[in-house]
Amino acid sequence: MKKNLYTYLAGNEYPGRGICIGRSPDGTKAMIAYWIMGRSANSRNRIFVTTGDGIRTEAHDPAKLSDPSLIIYNPVLTLGKTHIVTNGDQTDTIFDEMSRGRSFADALRTRTFEPDEPNYTPRISAVVYADGSYQMSILKSADGNGESVQRYFFDYPQPVAGEGHFISTYKHNGSPIPSFEGEPLRFACPRTIGDFAHGLWQNLNPDNKVSLFARVIDLETGESGDMIFNKYD
Repeated sequence: MKKNLYTYLAGNEYPGRGICIGRSPDGTKAMIAYWIMGRSANSRNRIFVTTGDGIRTEAHDPAKLSDPSLIIYNPVLTLGKTHIVTNGDQTDTIFDEMSRGRSFADALRTRTFEPDEPNYTPRISAVVYADGSYQMSILKSADGNGESVQRYFFDYPQPVAGEGHFISTYKHNGSPIPSFEGEPLRFACPRTIGDFAHGLWQNLNPDNKVSLFARVIDLETGESGDMIFNKYD
């Protein structure tokens, strides 16, 4: 059953970081969205900046950056016609391993959840291939057990036009924050990247949202276009 993603986000104070992968209703384009949220001053002190092959997080005010670990990384990298998006430095792991001919899953089997006890924040990742097929993953603890990692992989070789899948780090706010559970959520993908990006940004919690990135990929030409929203830019 497809969810109204905007309604879901509007009613969720803190889903954390999120990845959406979808196919346009006419089937000609793939769409990617990734956002970050924050509860602490350190987490909120970030912006997205473009790089040669993707984006990177940077401190909005470098003087206020207290701990760069886990918050400064490359969320998006492009390897040829393959687009990689994650919520941490596993983007680099996937890029490096796929550059050597290994798979998305091979790369993530070398990683685990974030070492931020007691939350043990999941690592969420996705890769979109030239034909628009995609894979998603979540690496999480066993119900907060820091000694046990669980790795889940989801494969979408034949995406449905007008649909997409969403995964986030958390179910909702809490202490500790409960990890996302179950399969990625199905949602209806809008016609344009503008509608997609603006709809997501407008429905993320205004206090906790920090930045959002969206990309549209023309599946015939491989050309892509990006949009970025930074709350503190």
